[in-house]
Amino acid sequence: MDYQVGDIVTLKKGHPCGSHDWKILRVGADFRLECQGCGHQIMIARKLVEKNTKALKNAE
Repeated sequence: MDYQVGDIVTLKKGHPCGSHDWKILRVGADFRLECQGCGHQIMIARKLVEKNTKALKNAE
C-alpha cells in the first residue's frame, strides 16, 4: 500500500477510546498517527502499521 500524509488508516486493534481510525501525520521508517476519536498521537513502526491495516482511505 502507498501511505501518504493525511490518509486515514483503519487498524485491526482499536484504541481504548473505541476508535479504529487513525490519521497519518508523518511517514518514514516510523509513522506518527493521530487517533480520530480522542486526538491522541503515537509513533509506531512502519512494519506494524502495514501488518495491522484493515483499510486505507486516501486524502483528497
